[in-house]
Amino acid sequence: MGTNFDKYFDKDGNLREGVLEGNKWLYYLTQTDNVYVNAERLESMGSLSGKETLMYVMNSLDILDEIAKRDDLNSRVTELVSTTLKWSEVAKGGLSKERAKWTQKGYPLDIHNIASAEIYKDATGDDGEIYTLIKTHGIIGQCIRGEISVSANAPLLEMQEEEKKALLMALNECIIGAVGGNIWENTKKSAESLIDRIVAGDLTEFSSQYRLQRLCPREIELFENDVKFFEEKIFPRFELWYFEFALSDFNMGQIRTILQNTITFIDKSGKEVSHLNFKPLSDSLYYDYEGKKHVNIYKKRIIEKYILDASVQNVDLDVTIENGSAYVNFKFSPVCDKLIDFCVEAERSGLLTFEKSIIVLYDMFGFRRDAFDRLNNEDKYLKTMNDVTSSTKDSIIDYVVGDSVVDVGSGGGILLDKLEKSYPDKEVIGTDISVNVIETLDQKKNRDGHKWKVKVHNFVDDTMDPKVGSIIFSSILHEIYSYTETENGRFEIDSVKKALRNAFDSLKKGGRIIIRDGVKTRGSYPLTIRFKTAGGLDFFKNYLEDFKGLKDIPEEQKVTSIDEENLTVTGDVNFIREFLFTYTWGSESYAHEVQEQFGYFTLEEYKEFFTELGAKIIFAEELLEPGYPDNLGKYLELLDEKGEIATYPDSNCIIIAEK
Repeated sequence: MGTNFDKYFDKDGNLREGVLEGNKWLYYLTQTDNVYVNAERLESMGSLSGKETLMYVMNSLDILDEIAKRDDLNSRVTELVSTTLKWSEVAKGGLSKERAKWTQKGYPLDIHNIASAEIYKDATGDDGEIYTLIKTHGIIGQCIRGEISVSANAPLLEMQEEEKKALLMALNECIIGAVGGNIWENTKKSAESLIDRIVAGDLTEFSSQYRLQRLCPREIELFENDVKFFEEKIFPRFELWYFEFALSDFNMGQIRTILQNTITFIDKSGKEVSHLNFKPLSDSLYYDYEGKKHVNIYKKRIIEKYILDASVQNVDLDVTIENGSAYVNFKFSPVCDKLIDFCVEAERSGLLTFEKSIIVLYDMFGFRRDAFDRLNNEDKYLKTMNDVTSSTKDSIIDYVVGDSVVDVGSGGGILLDKLEKSYPDKEVIGTDISVNVIETLDQKKNRDGHKWKVKVHNFVDDTMDPKVGSIIFSSILHEIYSYTETENGRFEIDSVKKALRNAFDSLKKGGRIIIRDGVKTRGSYPLTIRFKTAGGLDFFKNYLEDFKGLKDIPEEQKVTSIDEENLTVTGDVNFIREFLFTYTWGSESYAHEVQEQFGYFTLEEYKEFFTELGAKIIFAEELLEPGYPDNLGKYLELLDEKGEIATYPDSNCIIIAEK
């Protein structure tokens, strides 16, 4: 706790006796039944304490103490800033009866700077400098984010304070710095530039291009029609609240549709609206998964269906207009609400049957589900995948040639990062057929400042133009094999051959295809698994029922015996191998991993294919990733025909083919 908290609270967190006398602002912040939190800065929704607003104010006052010493602020400026900070958040507090009175007076409580200014004036009778500072509280930061027009700072021009710049710099450092992290350090130059303009009386607006780039920093490219839409329909008419947090997980086309439908609703209502407030959507769109805040991907998918077709019956735009503000959210049908609740609870439970049910229900409702979309456990899956396979991912980078390299099926982006670091002068391109993965990679690129590019592309369907130096298939060809629908269904080797032919045709002369993926075991022999728990055997039974790959092996040969008493199963080496490397990922990824066959070519078949294609084999090797036996050893033992501890079959191979 900071020094300001200690002024008002004892070591047990209780208000010190008498501190509320003469501190009406503190009364409103502590005596409240309203929990108003900007979830944007929360690590998890479950971390809410109800005291976030109070602690934010105390933190801002602590920062002011540091600034006053550092910059030797005079007592007048310090007092102006201190009083402004104390009162600027009061509209988020108060008891229900007080909030009802404020609402009756027409104070827009969710536009808390305006409402707090009015509450301050009611309490003190002062409508001077502090009233003005409260009313414009936070607007400079919102201007920098592109949410609010520069002209909203007009009341500051009327202030005659000689040290206006020092005052505004100190105030905004407290406001922005109290949010946490390095936000002030990252925005200080922009804030100072705008403050200099305000002090000079210049309220020239930022360009629409600039504002839109700030509003949508994750968008790789903004097109002219995007800028024109905001320039004509949004910026001249509305101020925006909680825009980026609520809408950042949607693409620009989806954002435009949501905004256009909101404008249509407002126009039909005939009411005057100056603020679009997306806090209701931001509050409803996030929830905790394994203790960390996540976008509710189930709600997002349903909303995406509405965006594609506004006539769907399961979801509709929900706009409420009060005191000049339009509060934007989505409402779902009772059936949709139950579906969302089911999916969330099924995901948390990790039960295999529930995981499979999520996929069935989404198919039934026709909601978008990318071919490789693992929904909300995608992050965890990708981390596990990256941890297990990091060793050979490092080694294959050494084989890259040419001035450009493509990472096919970029997933979590770990290989893109490694390529960029290893080859800073090469053009690094990531591809994926999953829109969800590309959205996440776009966010990662903008957040972390990477130079690599990403695009939606499928080598099964098309070549790449212009031609490139190297194409890497790192643990992705088995997904192409497993998910691509052909005339004969899935699990057909022609899908892999098409992808590799198109990739080969996309190479410049001397270019390379670099493959790191699963490998099929040559021949056939039996292996036995002895599970250490009954749960492992149950997992195997589910797998036996659900796995549809290895079509070349007769069903009766895949598993030859199951001994429930001794928790053992015996089967063909390739079926056992496929199970082992699915079991590694655990129950949460089961519903997706069970759909995949990891080994589709033997090493010899790889060599034969590339030789027929006219490629030169630079390197070909199969290996066992140590992460597999290290992880699986906790759950089972692998036995040979004699009942002795068996050697694991090779899991992976590396193939380098040159054009």
